[in-house]
Amino acid sequence: MEGRTHLANQQYFDRIYRESEDPWRYESSEYETSKYGASLDALPNSQYTNALEIGCSIGVFTEKLAPRCARLLSIDIAVSAVEKAKERCARFQNVSFRAMSVPEEYPSGSFDLTVLSEVGYYLSPERLANLADQITSQAVCGGHLLLVHWRPSVPGYQLRGDDVHEHFLRIPAWFPTFGSQTDSYRIDVLEWR
Repeated sequence: MEGRTHLANQQYFDRIYRESEDPWRYESSEYETSKYGASLDALPNSQYTNALEIGCSIGVFTEKLAPRCARLLSIDIAVSAVEKAKERCARFQNVSFRAMSVPEEYPSGSFDLTVLSEVGYYLSPERLANLADQITSQAVCGGHLLLVHWRPSVPGYQLRGDDVHEHFLRIPAWFPTFGSQTDSYRIDVLEWR
């Protein structure tokens, strides 16, 4: 089986965004709008001090999350997506963006909220484990991890969304505070204790 590792590289995502500015229809999909609302509703805190969003794409969810964060760093592997996200969120002084490829690159700092949405299943199991270690080591006590992923399997991918969530649920430092599943996607919120 061909693994997802080959998909999670700069060239692949840059090509996807060259072919379409919104390849997954984040701006127009009712499915995405519903998922974004459910994701925000799942967060236990109304405000976060220092948040990290991994996989911001063109910034549609970033724009919705920004009012709930004193500081929000949003990252994505695709430079063109990051540029579009910057334009979308230009009015927010509290949001910054960086083009980064996790887990090989990871921002410094401590975060009381980390969002990992529709990213984990692009990784191999080994790269997911490395990313989980980084997220865990930079969480603050009482901080939250929001996991949101597509559940059905995709041919050629080593992981499904459920595999990503179950990996984090096996880490003793993370305590589940919320979980919800539809046939299409899964949301889990974990608290670092």
